[in-house]
Amino acid sequence: MLQNNPALKSKIDQLWNKFWSGGISNPLTAIEQITYLLFMKRLDDLDLKQQADAEFTGDAFTSRFAGSWVPPEYRDKTPEDQIPFAVDKHSLRWSEFKRMSAEPMLSHVQSKVFPFLKDLSGTESSFTRHMKNAVFMIPKPSLLVEAVKTIDDMYDEMEKDSQDKGQAFQDIQGDVYEYLLSEIASAGKNGQFRTPRHIIKLMAELVKPQLGHRIADPACGSGGFLLGAYQYIVTQLAIRAARNNSSAAQLQTDEDGFQRTSVSASLTEKAKAILNESLYGYDIDGTMVRLGLMNLMMHGIDEPHIDYKDTLSKSFDEAGHYDIIMANPPFTGSIDKGDINESLQLGTTKTELLFVENIYRLLKKGGSAAVIVPQGVLFGSGNAFVAARKILVDRCDLKAVITLPSGVFKPYAGVSTAILLFTKVYAATDKVTEPATQQVWFYDMQSDGYTLDDKRNKQEGYGDLQDIVAKYHSRQAEQATDRTQRHFTVPRLEIVDENYDLSLSRYKEDVFEEIRYDKPEVILQKLLVSEVGEDFDVQELGKIQSGIVKELLELKGMVG
Repeated sequence: MLQNNPALKSKIDQLWNKFWSGGISNPLTAIEQITYLLFMKRLDDLDLKQQADAEFTGDAFTSRFAGSWVPPEYRDKTPEDQIPFAVDKHSLRWSEFKRMSAEPMLSHVQSKVFPFLKDLSGTESSFTRHMKNAVFMIPKPSLLVEAVKTIDDMYDEMEKDSQDKGQAFQDIQGDVYEYLLSEIASAGKNGQFRTPRHIIKLMAELVKPQLGHRIADPACGSGGFLLGAYQYIVTQLAIRAARNNSSAAQLQTDEDGFQRTSVSASLTEKAKAILNESLYGYDIDGTMVRLGLMNLMMHGIDEPHIDYKDTLSKSFDEAGHYDIIMANPPFTGSIDKGDINESLQLGTTKTELLFVENIYRLLKKGGSAAVIVPQGVLFGSGNAFVAARKILVDRCDLKAVITLPSGVFKPYAGVSTAILLFTKVYAATDKVTEPATQQVWFYDMQSDGYTLDDKRNKQEGYGDLQDIVAKYHSRQAEQATDRTQRHFTVPRLEIVDENYDLSLSRYKEDVFEEIRYDKPEVILQKLLVSEVGEDFDVQELGKIQSGIVKELLELKGMVG
């Protein structure tokens, strides 16, 4: 956890400041450029480690930096004519080019290392396809030199932290990248903003993705929900392995009360292959697609399936593909009516409603979703709002509505939101014989363990996070019906009678405390005592011609 390593946080802040003073002031541009450098460093380190491991075990290993590399634009030439353009791959290593002087280093990275990075996984890979439009924008040789040195210092600190505290290096590397992403302090395009990682962990604990599940986020941004699902699965495998091996290291609980790791000694090659084919993300922002790809790759997912696609449009025709969907889709956008996929029938251009229907469409029968929506979706009276809620209540088993405090998404936005948890029961073409939802569990989250102002500082304890997990998973046994409490269940028929309203305030009963006040003459007597003391002569006070004492005496005479 980075909060336990101020030295590492300080170096990351130094890196940000260098980019700011070096002329790259847009946070999104800065993190994209930092990401490219981190990726170059990671490639070299990983390759050197694999090489050392192979030498130790005697296994064969071919370095990705062995031999020569011909840039794509020269590959249509004959092998003989390609020779002048071939680059010695060894020179493309971070550990090699970092020793160059400033100007040659910038030229080498711009013209050779970065094009090699873009071509890394071959012409068919998702990574290479989305890196095609990436641009290396570090303008000054001095900025590149300083950035390379700072990143080396960061990795030294990460290695030291790993050895001293026993946390897996890959997890620390992932924490560093998450911290970098958190520094994007402004909302993205189309109402997109970063979901706090503890809210993602909470949602993963509620839907419990499993190894072998096909998992998606139809508006994935930097890939936080896919990463959250991946880490939940890997953590469960690690916990299972620890139970079977008494000498295995126990996972520590993090600052939000969750156990999480990105690495597991028990992760077999088969499990890795299954996980690599499990995660699918889509976004309409090319920069976010690249950040999402690299975010997952930095956490150890070799071939993430993140693509540049508008999942609401006619060009995206998937349906019934996924076991789990976790998402925080854009709230404030709208889509051109002519481009909306024909299978979406709500008759609206509001993206928050279209995404609810789209997520329902993308789920397999029996598949489950955890989705963040603005609270307006819960009670809006328009036809499309009611129709969206009817899908959730009639065609799905709507398990829970968890309202979040309005400060959860600060400093990006102050919007009030809720988490919807539901399982698809009927497909869009199925006849509903019996509405799928029997009752809905409501929870009024009042604290997520952080202050609800722009600073979002960590508070003592976990807020309501762990209580929500425990109460949600025991809700069937408890059958909470006391609506004066923070959580309770509401039967479907009552929800239908309320025009499918899903706002917690519609069903919650407020408790009013009875307050008894003193009689007016007693209150006036106390006020007089406070002004002149207990020993006073009413006759003498009556001679006072003006002021508060005269007014109090007049009032006392009126009510006496």
